[in-house]
Amino acid sequence: MKTNSADHATFVIERDLRAPVGRAFAAWADPRAKQQWFACHDNWVSLEYGLDFRVGGAEVNRVADAEGIVHAYDARYLDIVPDARIIYAYDMKLGDNRISASLTTVTFRPTPQGTTMTFTEQVVFLDGYTDDGSRRQGTEILIDNVQAFIERESEMVH
Repeated sequence: MKTNSADHATFVIERDLRAPVGRAFAAWADPRAKQQWFACHDNWVSLEYGLDFRVGGAEVNRVADAEGIVHAYDARYLDIVPDARIIYAYDMKLGDNRISASLTTVTFRPTPQGTTMTFTEQVVFLDGYTDDGSRRQGTEILIDNVQAFIERESEMVH
């Protein structure tokens, strides 16, 4: 018998980046750039990626883990303010099972050293899926990846 449940969590990850706001924002907005850092496991196989970065646009990322299980991310962009804010909603599936739905906000604030980027996710884990902190852990890896990408690209420009 299927369990119908909705378990909520919210987490915030903030990073101070050594790069200007425009460079940080572009890492999220440019499909070629985002595909370079948008993976939390190096040994997973990319099956499909696409990004239509505009209000109402979609993003899809499908990967297979080491056991061959497909992890599917489908997002819709709700609000974009260039160099300031990105808001999107997304769901995650493992195989055919939807495990979560989220609302995410990424903000960018200029600082004397570069940019403060703040990632806030409000997530609902569905139907008995037990996360045990793995969403936050995977997101921390993604944020580490985007920070390294942004700062590496910024150093190459100077």
